[in-house]
Amino acid sequence: MGKTTSRGDAAARAERKFDKKLDFYAKVRQTVASLSTNKAIAKNKKVRSRQKKLKAYDLSTLTEFLPDLKASQQPKPAEFKLKSKTRKNLVLKEDNQLQAVINHPAFQSDPLGAIHQHLQSTQPAVDEKPKIRENKNGNRKGKKKSKASAGLQSMEI
Repeated sequence: MGKTTSRGDAAARAERKFDKKLDFYAKVRQTVASLSTNKAIAKNKKVRSRQKKLKAYDLSTLTEFLPDLKASQQPKPAEFKLKSKTRKNLVLKEDNQLQAVINHPAFQSDPLGAIHQHLQSTQPAVDEKPKIRENKNGNRKGKKKSKASAGLQSMEI
């Protein structure tokens, strides 16, 4: 009632199955190898295109034609955060300076004169008057009072 097969027939079938498996695994290996090479090629293309773009934006060759900026730049003042100890020391120092100014005889006799004298000796002198800016059409900048508004100010209601 079942199929009767000979031993030779079963061995041949097993060998065919084994050959099919080997063929399948060989195809899988080949596919994986081709995918990895395609991936490597694509990665190299991306790297090359990125390098081309960077090369297009590379302006380092122009630096020899530009003037030297390092000589004209001034060092920036150091920015620092005051810690509580430094702040206390600064407050004490400023307090001592203020007390010395208040107790000075020149300040006690004429405070505004002493301040004026101090500013003249410490601040640079200003020789030029500020320039009056003019518009394109030659008028001075700023709003002019109209005759009507000037008349309203002098009128009593």
